[in-house]
Amino acid sequence: MTRTSLADVACSIARATDLFADAWTALIMRDVLMGVTRFDDLARDLGVSRKVLAARLSRLVEEGVLTRERYQDRPPREHYLATEKGEELYPVLLALMRWGDRWHSGESGPPLRIRHLECGHDTEPVMACGHCGHPLTVDNTTQLPGPGGRVGPGTQVIGPLIAARQPPE
Repeated sequence: MTRTSLADVACSIARATDLFADAWTALIMRDVLMGVTRFDDLARDLGVSRKVLAARLSRLVEEGVLTRERYQDRPPREHYLATEKGEELYPVLLALMRWGDRWHSGESGPPLRIRHLECGHDTEPVMACGHCGHPLTVDNTTQLPGPGGRVGPGTQVIGPLIAARQPPE
């Protein structure tokens, strides 16, 4: 079954999920960002086939999310490191983790804690306004047209809806 590319949809969510739409890619990024960087370790940790892992890693390198770096010459061995673009996925993964902790962690509780090194406390990720610092929710935000917005595949209904919105006075 061939997958429809979302790369040309005028929506940043569509474009991002075009690369990160499958669970293996998100889990690969989780592992790399937490320090599991070698191919064999990734394959063992995730239990994914080597063919699938190689394909996902190649795409992440091609997209500039990961870089492949040699760490041993004899025999030649390489590992994968997150680029700046890859490191910026960390808040996205934390947001997914927080949602999963709330709705799917079960009776035993969340499988992981996040410690903020600057203050030394365990924390929960919060999406906050870059201007005032207050948490962002569906009830206290709205979506307005941006310079790259357009109506087209993937935005046939939502495009005109967003285009008609004006900022609140």
